[in-house]
Amino acid sequence: MKSVRLLACAAMFTALSMPLHANDSEAAINLGGIELVQNQFVSMDSEDLYISKDEVRVRYRYTNHSAKDLELTISFPLPAIKAADEEIYGDQAVPDFSKLAFQTTVDGKPVKFQMMKRAEVKGKDVTQRLQQLGWPLDWITGSGEEPGFVTKLSPAQKTARLTEGLLRKAENGEYFPTWDLVTHVTRKQVFPAGKSVEVTHRYAPMIGGSVAGSLMPEVRKEFPGDITQYCIDKAFLAAFDKKIAARKNDDSAVVSYSETWIGYVLSSGRNWKGPIGDFRLVVDKGKAENMVSFCMNGVKKISPTQFEVRRKNFEPKGDLEVLIVEWPSNEM
Repeated sequence: MKSVRLLACAAMFTALSMPLHANDSEAAINLGGIELVQNQFVSMDSEDLYISKDEVRVRYRYTNHSAKDLELTISFPLPAIKAADEEIYGDQAVPDFSKLAFQTTVDGKPVKFQMMKRAEVKGKDVTQRLQQLGWPLDWITGSGEEPGFVTKLSPAQKTARLTEGLLRKAENGEYFPTWDLVTHVTRKQVFPAGKSVEVTHRYAPMIGGSVAGSLMPEVRKEFPGDITQYCIDKAFLAAFDKKIAARKNDDSAVVSYSETWIGYVLSSGRNWKGPIGDFRLVVDKGKAENMVSFCMNGVKKISPTQFEVRRKNFEPKGDLEVLIVEWPSNEM
């Protein structure tokens, strides 16, 4: 995890949470839990996506190509809170998805949604089993200690749940749950036969970040992950190093900067009929003096702070990771 690596570099962390932005996908609520499925009748004609550190908003246009109205369960999947990441939550907060301030409209009218939580072990839904045991779905506290409901188990019970795959035994002899917590924002939506509808989402992103660290010349040689993750090129690094050198030569300046990480799941946009007809992305870095990098071809600067990408018949093959570098206000 990036956070563990930055901590090893003695970076000072701001309030962190995992990136949590995603394309709509159709969902089927089966007995085993929510599953994303591909739809053969509704196309995503366009997607207009805006990403900044303060707001994410996206506008879709869908068309139902079938001869009958379709009522579908739509899911906006949020990133899983993974059991394997339990240790990092001693250094960063567990994401609180209720703070998203999530808003959705259909053809300009607000619609209601619900957040549904499921527990999964290696992709298998174990929610019902945990309910039978009386165990909570949310178990990560960030304390690094064995959860109370596990501590109360007898040795025989722990062994049984270990065999079942619901617990793992740590090196210190303590037992920890193995399930990831998966959250979906869901709603019912009717797609009229042969017609198009416009759907919008907007919310305040829960961003990740650090103060100094990973891009410093001496650090990136040892930990080059950011270079590839954000497609940072030589021109970006040259401009960054120039700023660092200028501050080092100024005795009154502090050599520091902040990183903001924003992630957006584009890959779930493949679940509709055909490719995304007309795709537009705008990334806003906030201030003209800030720096930004992300993995997209054909990026065009359209304002002092905004960068645009346009695609026709777009089939996203991966997800979007955005890096924004911000300098202190006394930066020249």
